[in-house]
Amino acid sequence: MIDAYIAGVGNTRFGRHEGRGPIDLMAEAADQALAQAGVSRQSIDGVLCGYATTLPHLMLASLVSERLALRPLYAHGMQMGGATGAGMVMLARELVRAGRCRQVLVVAGENRATGQSRDGAIQTLAQVGDPDFEVPNGASVPAYYALLASRYLHEHRITEADLAEFAVLMRRHAASHPDAQLTAPISVADVLASKPIASPLKLLDCCPISDGAVALVITAEPGDRDGHAVALTGAGQAHHHQHVSAIADTRDFGAAASAGRALEEAGVALSDIDLLAIYDSFTITLAILLEEIGICARGASAQRVRDGAFGTDGELPLNTHGGLLSFGHSGAAGGMAHIAEAYRQLAGRAGSRQIAPRRRALLHADGGVLSAHVSLILERRG
Repeated sequence: MIDAYIAGVGNTRFGRHEGRGPIDLMAEAADQALAQAGVSRQSIDGVLCGYATTLPHLMLASLVSERLALRPLYAHGMQMGGATGAGMVMLARELVRAGRCRQVLVVAGENRATGQSRDGAIQTLAQVGDPDFEVPNGASVPAYYALLASRYLHEHRITEADLAEFAVLMRRHAASHPDAQLTAPISVADVLASKPIASPLKLLDCCPISDGAVALVITAEPGDRDGHAVALTGAGQAHHHQHVSAIADTRDFGAAASAGRALEEAGVALSDIDLLAIYDSFTITLAILLEEIGICARGASAQRVRDGAFGTDGELPLNTHGGLLSFGHSGAAGGMAHIAEAYRQLAGRAGSRQIAPRRRALLHADGGVLSAHVSLILERRG
């Protein structure tokens, strides 16, 4: 079967882009990705586009293709919440491996910070909740995660300060990325003193809302002109629930099953992974995912942060761009930034942020309230 590779990536700066819409941002990121991959617009035969809450178009992939002067043989819009980016990369890989396409542009972006009101954003994200049992009670996405955090803190007898360690780490990593939204240093005390959002989560436990876009080119060619080739060697998904009220087991959200399928397909074990790109919409998201996947023992992930395991010079560097918590979150593109960063580090294209050479990355994304899980294994070749 044909191998699939990430041949190029691109992204806008994350933050506020006054007067620029989703397609403007996606076009900028796409231009960068195509240029890095050395791929012409005429050779793009597949386009996968993530949803945009500020541009809810019925045919967004076709709209983007028109704007970018592309004529794909296959075009598809996708909606999987925060797992959309990883889900699109998984689909692009399958299209390439099946011979359906040879050059697939994967792109997402939106002006989530400047393109909608606060009330509009809350109304849009309310779709995550059950319309009969959750939404009428006024819960928001942070509230759903706060419920999980309360349960987690109770079960493992850890503190809010433990969760704060993740926010501090992500801010430290974002400080060296020129496109990150939040770069000012913070401490555990700063996190604990920040504005309460939904107990036990505070402002700095939550990702910021951003404008921004990310694009990737997935191809049948290694695309290693300026760095190591990066292959997509494994992928997996799991979907155990949609709503918080339907969660049957708070120790099994689906992350372990998804990651296990990706590792099995790649023919590697968790011990073979030396770079992590894990979805981090909230600090509790990181703690739960790291532990369920098996990277840390239950309740021990914060201590691994304090021990330096997830730092840029640690055993398992984690979200070296700063993750959603500090790089920023602009919808589907937020999760795609994790993929772009993992690619750059493996390919040796991270510039001044380059860490010591790594061989394999585990990427994991989730959508909803730990609802839709997608895992990818990226491997450096050469």
